[in-house]
Amino acid sequence: MDIGGRAGTDARAGTGAGAPAGAGAATLEDVARAAGVSRATVSRVVNGVRNVDPAIQQAVRRAIAATGYRPNRAARSLVTRRSGAVALVVCGAGTESGRGHDEFAAEVLQDPFFGRVVGGVVRALRPRGVHPVLMFADSAEDRAEVLAYVAQGGADGALLATTHPRDPLPGMLAGAALPAALFARPAAGVPIDHVDLRHREGGALAARHLLARGCGRLAAIGGPADVPASRERLAGFREAAGGRVRVAEGGFTLDGGERAMQRLLAEQPEVDGVFAANDLMAQGACLVLGEHGRRVPEDVAVVGFDDSGAAAACRPRLTTVRQPVEEMAAEMVRLLLDRVAGAAAPEPVSVLFAPELVVRDSA
Repeated sequence: MDIGGRAGTDARAGTGAGAPAGAGAATLEDVARAAGVSRATVSRVVNGVRNVDPAIQQAVRRAIAATGYRPNRAARSLVTRRSGAVALVVCGAGTESGRGHDEFAAEVLQDPFFGRVVGGVVRALRPRGVHPVLMFADSAEDRAEVLAYVAQGGADGALLATTHPRDPLPGMLAGAALPAALFARPAAGVPIDHVDLRHREGGALAARHLLARGCGRLAAIGGPADVPASRERLAGFREAAGGRVRVAEGGFTLDGGERAMQRLLAEQPEVDGVFAANDLMAQGACLVLGEHGRRVPEDVAVVGFDDSGAAAACRPRLTTVRQPVEEMAAEMVRLLLDRVAGAAAPEPVSVLFAPELVVRDSA
């Protein structure tokens, strides 16, 4: 992953197979000739001007690749007043949780959900010539550093993926009128662009699928109760189930899912359908069911949530509710870049994605 822009040292630096014979470095004029457009058009594409026809943008980018042209980022920044970078910030619950900074970063890097967010962001930024700078904000000091970095022009804005619903960083950025976009709904009253999923609908999809299979003794494994997405998924499942559902909390982790399934079997041994609010917990549930001699899905059907790597790695393969994380991350990028370019509406923009049931082997 590219985690920062590198300024060129000369406007003519860089060569490529498509550069003119005998020329030491490709120029804007070389790119213009290769693309069949004017020098001014090439300059507009290089500088990120947004009202250029997409077909022309593609032609110019192909010509840039063919000629090996490398723009001078320092000079470009002086013209556009932009850094060509955005901060990709993973926000945590804070050091009061007892974790150190390195421990928090290690947890994030091992989490498949955040890996998908990062991958979606990188793929969306690459064709725009914008570089992500990965930052972790798990303490007041970290949050102040992010705020200063964006305010001082180190990045043109911030993309936020938070693990904590009461994280203050989104409000801090909004209060400072700095461009930012959030992956998840913000706390009440925080005016920030964001993307999210219709989590309640996803929980309902899981319940209806289990009921359609003939399951009548349902249980659920929820994530942390203070996470809105977890509450919404569980509420949608309960509403669609139409009856009492026994619930155990699993903390969105594999181990948590195992412990929760152990409790559910002890309290409701006749359970025949389980919904887990993420795939890691569903995978943990399947492991425990197997240890207790329960076949999945013949004895107990299991549905997860997210359609993450855990869904495919689990045996049997998980039926799950898909959250289109990569598409949501790309939309978050679009919201931020529109805000940076002054092309966004004055009021905060909210984009909600629809969940989709992916039927595999576990239910």
